[in-house]
Amino acid sequence: MIWHVKDVLKDIPENITVVAATKYFTPTEMRALYNEGITHFGENRVELLLEKQEQLQDLDITWHIIGTLQTKKAKKVINNISYLHSLDTLKLAEEINKRRTAPLDCFIQVNISGEETKHGLHIHEVIHFINTIKDFQNINIIGLMGMAEHTNDETVIINSFQSLNELKLNIKEQCNIECNELSIGMSNDYLIAKEHGSTYVRLGSVLFSREV
Repeated sequence: MIWHVKDVLKDIPENITVVAATKYFTPTEMRALYNEGITHFGENRVELLLEKQEQLQDLDITWHIIGTLQTKKAKKVINNISYLHSLDTLKLAEEINKRRTAPLDCFIQVNISGEETKHGLHIHEVIHFINTIKDFQNINIIGLMGMAEHTNDETVIINSFQSLNELKLNIKEQCNIECNELSIGMSNDYLIAKEHGSTYVRLGSVLFSREV
């Protein structure tokens, strides 16, 4: 196993939180990441998060759901996480508000690439959505999450990230809430994201390779 964690972390400012996207990581590998200084872990699937949480309960880990959360599965996990990066439906917001025992820090997921295969609200829907749920007692909207198109064209990526920054400013004005965080940047584009407002990056393959 060859780890690249230290090389990655030295390129990321302290004001950006690194969330290890651990969908393909074993609990043993997650322990190794923890020992390298990463304490935030993000899972895509409810069942995997709960399974890994059980095996790693001795570690002081901050857990995130970074993938789509089905409303019918929310009750299984909603009190086991500190952050949700994929809030984009009223039905899910209502379920969280009903089931959560304390306010949950949530990112509104925005489809900034325009790709039909990606989840998230369209940019023009976000302000109305936030105004609809902003008074929910158990939802704390802290920012926006988006995934840029997977491309080598940096201009396309930058434009996507800038659109979220502009939306963030509009939310503060039109929704009268603090919306300071941006969950943007993955293994292929985190170096661009850190220059364009990212406060959370979700990293997977860039952290390691399984070479022996």
